[in-house]
Amino acid sequence: MKNRIASEKMSWRLPVRCSLGEFVATFTAEGLSELDFPGSQVEGAVTNAPQEVQGWAKLVERALADVLAGKPPGALPPLAFARGTDFQKAVWRELQGIPLGKTISYGEIAARLGKPGAARAVGAACGANPIPVLVPCHRVLASNRKLGGFSGGLSMKIELLAREGVREFARVRELPLRGA
Repeated sequence: MKNRIASEKMSWRLPVRCSLGEFVATFTAEGLSELDFPGSQVEGAVTNAPQEVQGWAKLVERALADVLAGKPPGALPPLAFARGTDFQKAVWRELQGIPLGKTISYGEIAARLGKPGAARAVGAACGANPIPVLVPCHRVLASNRKLGGFSGGLSMKIELLAREGVREFARVRELPLRGA
């Protein structure tokens, strides 16, 4: 891969469309490094990315379509966590194991990582997740089953959980977000 792409330092921002709108995916020579929500600036988006990167963008589009249809995502491009602490990267790897339609608490993630009591740090790592939706931080809730936060906003978190079939949020998505 590195031989086929001119420079490891280069990155490409490509629009990826789905039923929620146009996300912006950032790729490096190693793979998908960021996924920005609809409404993000597409400045610097390119159409002349290498063929392999364009193929990765198609994989991201299909994976988003799958998740938003309540199906597990198909093949993903390599995920390239270019930034983040070792702890954040460990959280992001753990998030990838949460099945579609299931939720877990910040504290449970902390315990799985051998860091009981680090629920807030897990929450901060979720908030810093550079590849939301595909690295499903939206499936993590507070221990009291409240939503917690989400980089895409609470209404987006509710929408994603509802589309994945999490029953308690299918009903909530029609309600105002007071006290979420």
